[in-house]
Amino acid sequence: MWLRTDETNEAIKSLHKTHQFVLQIHEDAYNWKWVIIALHNSTQAFMVLALKGTASFNVCKNRKKFLDAMFSGDDYPELRMKNFLDLYKDIKSEDRMKIGVSSKNLLASMETDYAMETLNEFRNNFIHFVPSSWSLEISILPGLCKSVLYVIEFLILESGNIRFYTNYELEKASLSKLISEIRIELEKLENEYITIE
Repeated sequence: MWLRTDETNEAIKSLHKTHQFVLQIHEDAYNWKWVIIALHNSTQAFMVLALKGTASFNVCKNRKKFLDAMFSGDDYPELRMKNFLDLYKDIKSEDRMKIGVSSKNLLASMETDYAMETLNEFRNNFIHFVPSSWSLEISILPGLCKSVLYVIEFLILESGNIRFYTNYELEKASLSKLISEIRIELEKLENEYITIE
């Protein structure tokens, strides 16, 4: 028996996990940790899907070295994926997103930039946790997550760069519905936090 995955599976399954953990926040605020990790993973995978085109090295740090090795016949270097914020920079670039005729780059606001940078910082703090005491103000998290969902939604519905294994329109509709459900739950939490304050 095997656990198999790829960038499409990571993107979709992590978005479902984000929804699952958001629903569990009412029972235990610690689930915010898993929301942040799952949403980060999903966002990164969707950025990869939007940028990779037909070649995985399009999302790698050492892309030029790999291409040089291809043309020179040298040994290929080990591919290393770009980090989250570099991928984010690339989805905002018209040049990097120009994969097909209908390709569009993300026109991001300062709020979206802040949300993506903060999500990445929080996720890194959780993943590379140094023994310490850390308090995170959860009242900002619903809004932050909604801004990040905007990026995912754009990549799926508007970028023109993401294709799915099966019925494309059906998958798009299903993911759009999932994003709406997550957003509704985040808005409930946002209102709940306003009432508490």
